Order: sequence, then structure tokens, then C-alpha cells
Amino acid sequence: QVQLQESGPGLVSPSQTLSLTCTVSGGVITTNYYYWGWIRQPPGKGLQWMGAIAYSGNTYYSSSLKSRASISRDTSKNQFTLRLSSVTPEDTAVYYCARSRDSRWHVPRTIDEYDYRGQGTQVTVSS
Repeated sequence: QVQLQESGPGLVSPSQTLSLTCTVSGGVITTNYYYWGWIRQPPGKGLQWMGAIAYSGNTYYSSSLKSRASISRDTSKNQFTLRLSSVTPEDTAVYYCARSRDSRWHVPRTIDEYDYRGQGTQVTVSS
């Protein structure tokens, strides 16, 4: 059973960089053909796919984030990290890390392509 756990600060100041780490157990982030993604849900809105890092280490992002997002990984710790720069109050959301289903033929960019998700962590952007 794959388990994911998000960690990071719950409060970030505007214009700063948000950094969240996902620790994975019960699975290995380099295993073919899984993608490890970040999803968020702003208050009163639906789930939004932000980006993912593939088993290969390649990264993919939602165009809506306009190059503010960066995903990296530490294979020795079986963790992957999201960094979101220049945050504004509109980045306030519950952030989830997630694992996709076997995706050997395409990059999973929709929520329903992810079958395991962490419990989520609230991040508020405020001064």
C-alpha cells in the first residue's frame, strides 16, 4: 500500500517561495512507469493539477503556473519536493502529493489519473 505524507510550513508570506516535501512509503519513486505529482485545492474551488516528476526524473508542469513551479526529488530519501515562487494569496490552498496509475504512454495531467494521495496540508499565503 503506497502512502504519501506532505510536510512544510502552513504559512508563507506574499512574494516568498512555498516549499513542500512529500515522503513516500510502500513504493519507490523511481519505479517504472509512475509519476509523482502535486495537486491543490483553493478554498471554494476544485482540485488543480500543478505538475509531476516522472520515474525517470523528468518534470512536467501546468501552464497556468507560468514557470513559478519546480519539482525535484531525493531518491535516497524517497521524497519529492514542490517549490512555488512569488506566491500570492491566490496560492492559498490545501496541497496534496499523489501517485499516478501506471502511465507508460503519456504524462498524467488530470486528477483522476492519480490513484494515491496524501492527506493534504493547508498552506496560507498572508502577511
